[in-house]
Amino acid sequence: MTDPGSAESDTGDRESSDRDPVSGNSVSGNAFHGSAAFQVGDQNIQNIHHHITTHSAPTTVDPLDITADELARVVGAQWQEEAGLRRLLEPAPLPVRWRVSERKVAGRVVGATGEGAGRARFVPLPGLGPTTRSLLRDGGGLPELHAAYGGLASGRLLLVGAPAAGKTAAAVLLLLDALAHRAAQAAPADRARVPVPVLLSLGGWNPGEDTATDWAADRLTREYTLFHGRGGRARARQLLEQGRISLFLDGLDEVTGKLRGAMVSALETAPFRLVLASRAKEAVLTARKARLGGALAVEIQPVRPADAAGYLLNRLPSVPSPAWQEVTGRLLTETGPLAGALAGPLAIALLRDVYGDDDPVDELLDTARFPTPAAIENHLLDHAVVAAYTRRPGHPRPRYSARTAERTLRYLAARLTQEGARDLRWWHISGWTGHRPRLIAVWIVSTVVCGPPGVVMAWSLHATPLVNVIDVLAAIAGGYGVARRVAEFSEPQPLSSAGWRDIFTPETVRSGIRQWLFVGTGLCLVLPLVIDPGPPIWLLYLVTLPIGFSELLVTGRGHKILSGTPFLSAGSGRSYDKVREEFARPQVVDTRSVGPVDVWRHHIGLRLFLGLLTGFALALYIGPIIAWAQYPLLGAMFALTAALWTGATSVLVGNLAVTTSLTAVQLHFEEGTPVRLMHFLEDARRRNLLRATGPVYQFRHARLQERLAARSTPG
Repeated sequence: MTDPGSAESDTGDRESSDRDPVSGNSVSGNAFHGSAAFQVGDQNIQNIHHHITTHSAPTTVDPLDITADELARVVGAQWQEEAGLRRLLEPAPLPVRWRVSERKVAGRVVGATGEGAGRARFVPLPGLGPTTRSLLRDGGGLPELHAAYGGLASGRLLLVGAPAAGKTAAAVLLLLDALAHRAAQAAPADRARVPVPVLLSLGGWNPGEDTATDWAADRLTREYTLFHGRGGRARARQLLEQGRISLFLDGLDEVTGKLRGAMVSALETAPFRLVLASRAKEAVLTARKARLGGALAVEIQPVRPADAAGYLLNRLPSVPSPAWQEVTGRLLTETGPLAGALAGPLAIALLRDVYGDDDPVDELLDTARFPTPAAIENHLLDHAVVAAYTRRPGHPRPRYSARTAERTLRYLAARLTQEGARDLRWWHISGWTGHRPRLIAVWIVSTVVCGPPGVVMAWSLHATPLVNVIDVLAAIAGGYGVARRVAEFSEPQPLSSAGWRDIFTPETVRSGIRQWLFVGTGLCLVLPLVIDPGPPIWLLYLVTLPIGFSELLVTGRGHKILSGTPFLSAGSGRSYDKVREEFARPQVVDTRSVGPVDVWRHHIGLRLFLGLLTGFALALYIGPIIAWAQYPLLGAMFALTAALWTGATSVLVGNLAVTTSLTAVQLHFEEGTPVRLMHFLEDARRRNLLRATGPVYQFRHARLQERLAARSTPG
């Protein structure tokens, strides 16, 4: 699409005042590089130089100012990186062009500009004038779009366009422009009046249950660590209610029709500025039921052939090959199928991906072979995967062959298309293939690993041969019981947690400590009255420690780890859900900062460790008691057996990441996909074939998924 800065942007380094951009206090001379220094233009990062200031008067800083500045820094770093992955910040970018939409998606323009209506709902941002009909008449580029956003009296901007027109890219670049404008305000008071733009996906919001402010406050609390901890959600809500955050909302066209209308109605009374992106068709359908009051609807325009030619030439050697000269020359002089195909940013980016500097790109000018723009676009989509995994000079060798990558992506696209979905939830992959091979493998492993300790324990007690046979049969039956849990994951599972804060909230930790101390102290008081001599106090507190641990998990989103564990699973069922709702903070899912790999690492790391810890907790609960009542060796054997069986249940088959890994191995043999499937998905994202939206992956564009699915048969 385009870099946030076009030639029309206010570019170049700007000298700041002698105050820190976050605190507003005077600082000594050095260079600050951060999102508060994000500058739009040819130099994507602005350098802000501070000068030594002496005898500066102390100033009182509003804590919300510090929070807003820190949020601006984090949001800037987040979307600067994402824009780089999407290749929006390369030199000489493709410009954004827009016009006021003539579609029936919003009300009259005067309702958005507020001309002649008295007091405006939102005053223009510092450094910007009010948006008027005359300024909107001719549309413009990214600088004009930012001026319209910052000066709009209604504070509501609707971005619409055709599929692959570049709406999301325009929203990202507008966000970076808004951050740059905020950073350019030297006076802290002016900077505080410029809201921090935050881009969120609308997925997961139920407007029937939460207001726009409540939902946004919860999302900010989950997504950004500066809102974690006590009072974080209250600070996020304050910033929203005071209009110090503006929401850029994407994905309206990806929710169902009835829900779209309810969302638009709920957003109408939101106290903050809004930028809403949607495909034009869905926006028109939504407007028939609900319109965003006072919204200005602007439509992203097709790319001009001359802009496409300039963009391509800037990425070619100073003297392009004859084939490229022929293509760019045709774009500058005539219309045709190629010019029509390159009217969207997706096709232009694909053209540069598929064809190298010396490749025969002029074959696209053959109208007999490519008679329509759709034929050219399909050709580019069909070669996108091979191009992404072809080794190029100066770049490291791809981890996967083009053949493996295309086979895998075709399979994934076909599965998603078959399910009518765009989101690739990695924790649902275990339901894509039969569970029987995994069940047998887990059955064998569980029996071999967990069975011998029980046999050794029976042998050490000089049990009869019949008891030993029964023990072996019990080990086989127990292994089958563990393996049966594999079948549970053949059905789609909810994402139980996406970060450690989902499990260890302050409330759950306090509840676990209280439960441990209550039970331990109670036993210390009661047992001496019943047993003489009673167990030592340290032993009672030791064996009740697992009860506190189980309380911590069952009151939070770690309750499934304890499922089926003897003595510790009380409260892990559905009957305890209402208690968990009171103890658990909003879940860290469906966010853009918690990506698929982050959630994967959480499950393969923390939840795996907690599963092992559950086995240790049960061993700690049983072992010392038997050791004290009988003798140490027997207690140790019981503890080891309990730990192994519980660990196998909680870790081997009770963990989404482990189950997905087992499924990936199975798919490798059945479909030829990579064994390390999550590593492949992340690599495909780095190669711009997939994108991450919260904890899920999506194909770079719906058209790419459609083309790959059309050339594959689901496995």
